[in-house]
Amino acid sequence: MSPTSEDAVDDLGLTVPVPARVQRVVSLVPSLTEAVAVTVPGLVVGATDWCTHPADLDVPRVGGTKNPRVPDIVDLRPDVVVANEEENRAPDLDELRDQGVAVWVTAPETLPQALHSLDRMLRLACRLDRPAWLDTAAAAWESAYDGARRRAFVPIWRRPWMALGRDTFAGDLLQRLGLDNVLAHHPDRYPRIDLDALPPYDVVVLPDEPYAFSPDDGPDAFPNAETRCVSGRHLTWYGPSLVDARNVLAGQLE
Repeated sequence: MSPTSEDAVDDLGLTVPVPARVQRVVSLVPSLTEAVAVTVPGLVVGATDWCTHPADLDVPRVGGTKNPRVPDIVDLRPDVVVANEEENRAPDLDELRDQGVAVWVTAPETLPQALHSLDRMLRLACRLDRPAWLDTAAAAWESAYDGARRRAFVPIWRRPWMALGRDTFAGDLLQRLGLDNVLAHHPDRYPRIDLDALPPYDVVVLPDEPYAFSPDDGPDAFPNAETRCVSGRHLTWYGPSLVDARNVLAGQLE
């Protein structure tokens, strides 16, 4: 397949020199690792220390999402590196580009954008056919939520407290499940917050990543509020987890 203008542009609008045939992918984002590895096992040849899915993924590790070891990535001779604007640091990605590595960056902020971004990444950056799981994921989220709505406060970190603010993928997913983020109009996407200065809310949603909130760590800070611990992977990852995310999260948020 020869490159076209669509092939050459990632979510940031940057031209990416993806070869006509892609056989080696390094992923710097756990959800993208899962998306590529589930679609074609063996295509991923390197991933971060945080890439836990698929469970049987056995590839060299190249550091974290915020501190990847660029020389190790280059040594793996990837045809393309897949990354995310939010998860990965621009200087690391620029260094890879300076080393002659093709870097494809995703940047979705909503579920529709994520489905479109995944389709483009798999087809154009990885030269794959659109996978069946992507259609299944899209179908799982087609119907609109028609129940009672609740106001949600969604911490993502403790010490200091940080939360979901405006324009986040996780916030969009929650909105589709009947929960309206009370900080959705905050000027910051992930603001530091004062627990004593929050707007009214009905429920506190505590995902187990990036901070590992759990029944023993998180609800204690909100003794007079309804709290729900949820799967961070299903709330914040965009990839094959979207197939089950709606049912998983709906059950945890009941």
